[in-house]
Amino acid sequence: MLILTRKRNERIMIGDSIEVVIVDIRGEQVQLGINAPKDVPVHRREVYEAIVRENGRVLPKTPRRERMNSVKKHRNNGDPGDNEQG
Repeated sequence: MLILTRKRNERIMIGDSIEVVIVDIRGEQVQLGINAPKDVPVHRREVYEAIVRENGRVLPKTPRRERMNSVKKHRNNGDPGDNEQG
């Protein structure tokens, strides 16, 4: 995993066509803006997992530590809703 440090309004490029912008930082939450081609789906992990389950596909393996952190966070914070465009 590549770990980068960015400040508000700084950007990260993924390949030539995907740009991630740090929109805001509030406490432990970071707002990201993602510019990607329309043919590249962008989802929060839990939404992606639901889509994969619904389609009967197998999820790619995620390190156990990352899965456990995701479960703990989801239990503690609930689901904040989905503001994704689709």
